[in-house]
This record gives sequence, structure tokens and C-alpha cells, in this order.
Amino acid sequence: MIRLQKLTLIRGTKPLLDAADITLNPGEKVGLIGANGSGKSSLFALLRGELHADAGDLDFPARWRIAHVAQETPALERCALDYAIDGDTTLRRLEQELAAAEAAHDGHRIGELHAALSDADAYTARSRAEQLLAGLGFAREQLAQPVASFSGGWRMRLNLAQALMCPSDLLLLDEPTNHLDLDAILWLEDWLKRYAGTLIIISHDRDFLDGVVNVIAHIDQKKLVRYGGNYSAFEQQRAIHLALSQAAYEKQARERAHLQSFIDRFKAKATKAKQAQSRMKMLAKMEDLAPIHAAAAFSFEFREPERAPNPLLVLEEVTAGYLLAPSPAGGGMGRGNNGYMTANVSPSPPAPPPAGEGSKVILQNLNLTLQAGQRIGLLGVNGAGKSTLIKTLVGELPPLSGTVTLGKGLAIGYFAQHQVEMLRHDQSALWHLQKLAPTAREQDLRNFLGGFNFAGDMATTVIAPFSGGEKARLALALIVWQRPNLLLLDEPTNHLDLETREALTVALAQFEGTLVLVSHDRHLLRATTDEFLIVADGGLKPFDGDLDDYRDWLFKTKLAKPEAPASTSEAKPEPTRESGDRKEQKRQEAEARQRLSAQRKPIEARIKRLEELMDRLNTRKSALDAQLADAAIYADANKDSLKHALYEQAQIIKELEQLEAEWLEQQAALEDIA
Repeated sequence: MIRLQKLTLIRGTKPLLDAADITLNPGEKVGLIGANGSGKSSLFALLRGELHADAGDLDFPARWRIAHVAQETPALERCALDYAIDGDTTLRRLEQELAAAEAAHDGHRIGELHAALSDADAYTARSRAEQLLAGLGFAREQLAQPVASFSGGWRMRLNLAQALMCPSDLLLLDEPTNHLDLDAILWLEDWLKRYAGTLIIISHDRDFLDGVVNVIAHIDQKKLVRYGGNYSAFEQQRAIHLALSQAAYEKQARERAHLQSFIDRFKAKATKAKQAQSRMKMLAKMEDLAPIHAAAAFSFEFREPERAPNPLLVLEEVTAGYLLAPSPAGGGMGRGNNGYMTANVSPSPPAPPPAGEGSKVILQNLNLTLQAGQRIGLLGVNGAGKSTLIKTLVGELPPLSGTVTLGKGLAIGYFAQHQVEMLRHDQSALWHLQKLAPTAREQDLRNFLGGFNFAGDMATTVIAPFSGGEKARLALALIVWQRPNLLLLDEPTNHLDLETREALTVALAQFEGTLVLVSHDRHLLRATTDEFLIVADGGLKPFDGDLDDYRDWLFKTKLAKPEAPASTSEAKPEPTRESGDRKEQKRQEAEARQRLSAQRKPIEARIKRLEELMDRLNTRKSALDAQLADAAIYADANKDSLKHALYEQAQIIKELEQLEAEWLEQQAALEDIA
């Protein structure tokens, strides 16, 4: 087991852990969470022996083999498959020793090493590495490519493959999903569930933590607190703990105030001096309970779009892809003269260039109409073309053929996978916002940035030293300012911590425009989208089902494990007629469920939207009712305010009646779907 006892860890002058205690049992799968900078990665470095505790003890079996993901990948000419196998250091050492024994013609040693290699599963290493790389999204033809040919994100996948390839008793994973798409995350989750050793994961993906871990270790106020269960169970337990702690603190504060009051009143009176002294001793002995300093959760909201054309955007028989030869830049989002990203699309897109030898076709025959209020999640295996579709919608990639029609007044908010890199790191957050709103008052811009936690000097200092999460939060702020009516988001949660991810989820759920989202964060997809489209086989089509259905589909297709061929003596029996009928019945039942789900989803989405609108109007109506209940508003000086309040109240009542009528209609329609 891993045991920390009274452990203190200091980096520079900053104490990260102070007399922390925790015990983790062998085979447990642990989610290590805490605020940014709280010491999670430093604790990993401590477990790897790269740091030493400043006080206290860290104890775990010395014989344990530890695997972790390297953060640097040299530009090697070694092929991807061999690089992954290199993660099994014992295997590579035995291979080197075997080569030396063969060179020395040491037959006895050669025999010993062949036995050791067999024990190390050397003869399955290649197939195991191929399975790992396939699960992480590598195509078969990529396995022979040199490491140096891959981008940074793909090299991190290679490092992850090395860590999984290494036989280990303790596996340390620091944000393993950051460079993965949804398909690879689902595969990794399945792999980790079957991992036999002790696992500790740092992650900001709550669904991933829910699916893998059975213990949460929370770094809180320089202590380590253990919670049984997954992340959702931790949230519930934490909420109860905070409520009880706050109640205990408030009770103690009342007792302290009562004791202090008695002391102040009677310490100077001879008849009460002894009792006052007794109260003073009680006050001195009373153990201090810390007040709850749970910071207010970060939150923001998208402002209501100024206009809402319908449809917003139409693709007709579009071929999407890349021009291999340089061409004049098209319309849509791109890097402006000042180097920052803009979010409005020109209403007149450029004529598409001809598709031919000078282009690389990714998607064909795209027909898509984006209607006001749609909330679409894009699914598809890695490399299928999801980002290509988003870039075509935004205008960053002009269509190779076909037509793109933009609605009048269309305003696109675009967050690309590499949005953070498009910011000017030598400028401030305020500078970026001033480029979007040159006529706005500086104080208004500062107030707006303050709502995104860029307050005071943080708004005016250059963003170069900001964390990845802070830069991503700034990119979101720039989009929100522009009041888009169409949001195109391609992996917006990269670099975001749990708190900011949750704030984005809430904001998107309340967004009044149209949303198209690519994300590996299943919690975000579930909470903010009503329908799914799948990019597959060079095209785009609806996906009838939810994320659980998508997971099942993946493991039956791309991630399906090859079946071992049956031996002659153990041949599989021919399916009976009865089993065939049962399969057909199950298939028909599944199709019926999918049809019902497809019919119910748009109605349920509309009901949810109607309820949100009614809640908002009822809140405003309550405020108006309170205003009209105040006698002061009926004074002659407030006639204009009274007139405005009465008019607004009448409008809200009328809107509520219309919404409630539609809500009843939608509920009836839902009940009619058996």
C-alpha cells in the first residue's frame, strides 16, 4: 500500500502539503484532484523519487514497478511501434542481454534469456503494442512512421502507449485525456478498468473519473482527504462535509461570542471575577474551527444574440477538404491584422475553388441546414473530418465544391482546438478585448473581464505567463463579448480545470443561439446538446442514439477485438433457428427503441427550452410584482417607471400564456409517443 504520514512538501517558498496523511490500498484506482497549483503533479514527482519530502514519511513497497507518461518526446527516427514497445524496459534489457550472449556464443545464457523473454511475454509484445496504438487512434500505416514525423499531441499519445506497455504495479497518469479524442478516451477508460495494479490519475474530465476510479484523494487546504467512490460520489460527500463544517464553525462562533460577552461584562466585578476567569480559560482552550473558504464557483453566461436569422447557415452538396497549392484566403474566421481571432463571418463567402488534383478531399456530399436553436454534437472517429467540417462551416476552409449560404446577420463564435495559440501572448487581456471593441469604455471592458476572473492588474499584464486554462478562459471571454448566434466549438475544454468546465457547461446549456460542438468531454456533450451527427466514411449523417449507444457502436466496429479462430476440436456450433429468431427479435426491439428515441428527443429538447424560458420570465415577473407592490412607485415622480413596469408585466403575462400553451401541447405530443 501507499502511506503518507505527516508529510510536508514545499516547492520554493510555497507549502503544498502540510502534515498530510492518507493511505491507498493495492489495486485501488484513485483520482487525485485539487485546485491548480495545489501540488498534484509535485506529489507524482514525489512518488517517482524526483522530489523528497520536507518532513514526514512516504512509504510504499520498494519492489513496485512504477510507470508514468513522459512529458518530453525527442524527435527520433525510431518508428512508432518500436517506440511504444520501448516502454517495456525489462523486455528491451533482456533483448540486449540476449544479443550480447549470442555474440559471445554463450549457449547456457542464451537458454536462460529465452526463458526469461517468454516469461516477459516477449513473443506477444508486438501485437500488444499494435493494439495499444490502434486504441489510441493510430492507423496501421502510421505504426512504421518515425516518431519525429508526428505532431506534439500525437507524440504524447506515443508516450501514453509506452506507459501502458510497461508492466507496472503503480501507474501514474497526469491528464491522460488532454491529447485524446472521445474514441481514444473510451478505449483508455476500458483499458484502465482492466488494469490490475494501483492507479492514480490526475484529470479534469469528470465522466472519465466516474468511469475509472473508486477512490478520490482531494488536496484541500494543504491536506489530503480520502473519499470512497467516484467523482460524483465525492461531490455529494464534499457538499455534505462543507455544510456540516460550516454549521460547526457558525455554532462555535456563537459560543465564542457568548463567552466573550460574559467576560467583557463581568471580569471587572469582584463577585463574578472567578467565573469570568473560568470563561476565559474555556475560550482559550476552545479549538479553532476553520471557516469554509470555498471560493464562489466561477460562472459566466453568453449574452443574448442581437439577431437570429433562420436558417443560419446552409451547406448544399459541399465537398470539404484542403487545397494543396496556396490560394487567396477565403472569408470567415481567420487571423486578423492584429493577430487575434475574429468571430463574425462575412455574408458573402468566396466562390469555391474547383476540386481536383490540387486539393485533398476529406468529406463529400455535405447537406446541412443549421436552424435557430439547434444544439448539435459532432461524433466520429479520429481523423474522420470533424475539425474539417467545423472549419468549413466557419469559412476558414472554403468548400472545394458546392455552395455555402449564410443567413443575414449571422455572427459566429468559433473556438478552435488551438485557439490559445492564436492569442497575442505579448499583449494583455484588455488589449485583446479593446481590439474587438475599440469604442467601448475601458471601465466597461475591465468589468467584463473581471467576470472572467481577469481582475485588477491581471487584465493589463501580458498573457504570456498565464496558464493554459487562463488563456482558454480569455479566448472564451472574447467570444462571449461578440454575442454570437452560432457557436462552433472544437474541443473547447482542453486546458480547462473542473470548475471552468462546469461553468462552460452551464453557460452553453443556457445559450440561446445555435450550437455545434466537438468535444471529448461526455459530461459537456450530454448537458448541452440535443442531437448528434456522425462524421464517418467521408460524409455526415444523423446518429440515432446517445453517447452510450455511440460507445457500444465503437466497440463493435473500430475498437472491436479480433476473434480468435476456433480450433478444430472446439469449433463454434452453428447458430440454431431459435437463437437466430431471438437475435432478429432483439434487433427489431433495438430499432423500435431508436425510432422512439429519435421522435422523443426534439420534443424533450423543446420542453426543456420552454421550461428555461418560463423560469426566466417568472423570475422577472416576481421582480416586477415586488416593484409594483411598493407604494413609492405610484408617486407622481415615478409615473414613467410605473408605466414601464405595467407594460412589461403585461407583456410577460402574455408570453407566459403562450409558452404554457405550447408546453402543454408538447407534453401531450410526448405522451402520444408510446
